[in-house]
Amino acid sequence: MNIMNTLPRALPLAAALMLAACSGGGNESQVQQQAQPAATSAPAENTATGPKVGIDQPRNDTDFWTAFANYVPLKANEVGVGLFQTSSNNDAQKMIANVQQMLQSDVGAIVLAPQDTAATKSALDAAEAKGIPVVTVDTRPDAGNVFMVVRADNKAYGRDACTVIGEKLGGEGRVVEFQGALNSINGRDRSEAFAECMKTNYPKIKVIEIPTDWKKEPAIAGLQTALAGGKVDGIYMQAGGVYLEPTLAFLKQNNLLKPVGEEGHIVIVSNDGIKSELDAIRRGDIDATVSQPADGYAHWALYYARAAAEGKTFQEGPTDHGSNIIKPRDGLLEDQIVAPVVTADGATFGSLKTVKVDDPELWGNK
Repeated sequence: MNIMNTLPRALPLAAALMLAACSGGGNESQVQQQAQPAATSAPAENTATGPKVGIDQPRNDTDFWTAFANYVPLKANEVGVGLFQTSSNNDAQKMIANVQQMLQSDVGAIVLAPQDTAATKSALDAAEAKGIPVVTVDTRPDAGNVFMVVRADNKAYGRDACTVIGEKLGGEGRVVEFQGALNSINGRDRSEAFAECMKTNYPKIKVIEIPTDWKKEPAIAGLQTALAGGKVDGIYMQAGGVYLEPTLAFLKQNNLLKPVGEEGHIVIVSNDGIKSELDAIRRGDIDATVSQPADGYAHWALYYARAAAEGKTFQEGPTDHGSNIIKPRDGLLEDQIVAPVVTADGATFGSLKTVKVDDPELWGNK
């Protein structure tokens, strides 16, 4: 195995902490840890005595990122790092200002989840000039040096969604795709892979691409326009935390929300793995989702941040936690954390094996 021995961990605690952004901008963006009461225990505190890690919460407007925020203090205690937390609220300039704030403190490493991957280089350059390593989580910056990228294979997200929809539709029909922001590598990876898979494997399926910038309003407007042009047989939504609830509400209002197996059902595949998606699979409202590992992202981002602060190094190849480290470009490593496709019955589509929705290991079920 090429991963270093697991770093010392404190026992997991039973409560999570929310990241709540302070009002205002610029240097007032540092956030405090606010206790969320647990069902059976007192709120968790970040009690680790290891190196301090600066971590920026990229946004607070989706269930996925709320879950990630909850996991951060818990995983910091497990990995053994202190925290200096900020929130950039999907604002690239605020993220850059937050990094400057971190660099003026005593952090040993920084974790970022840049939503605009083209706008990150100046922050990375500033950290490099100070000798502070950076780990990015969920996204890979378009340029600049980072110690490790922690994300899933987003091209697989697009391919897998294409496979489920294509097989369920028998290779024919009209499919709407809610594309994520194309200034993000995640939006580009998912969109390009979905398009290539459809073109290669299901050429009789017409794909209607709807750019959304990760926002629900253009998604629903685009779906309404697509329906005005004819029947819609499938929907691929690249972020369930953004699109799921408004899409289901719109379909229900228009008498188009039919359960799986019933005539008129629209095949829907989502990405995120949040609880509401799993519940929608159980109800038969949607067919599948890709479970993007919010818990794994928090854990391994902080793990690599500690490793970076302590001068450890890694190389390409399989890891001891079931993932694979790749080299997307010279000088850059990416640990592609496992992100399973989830269905009601754990069905197989060609070579694609899925996981049953009630699997207790899914973070959305915990």
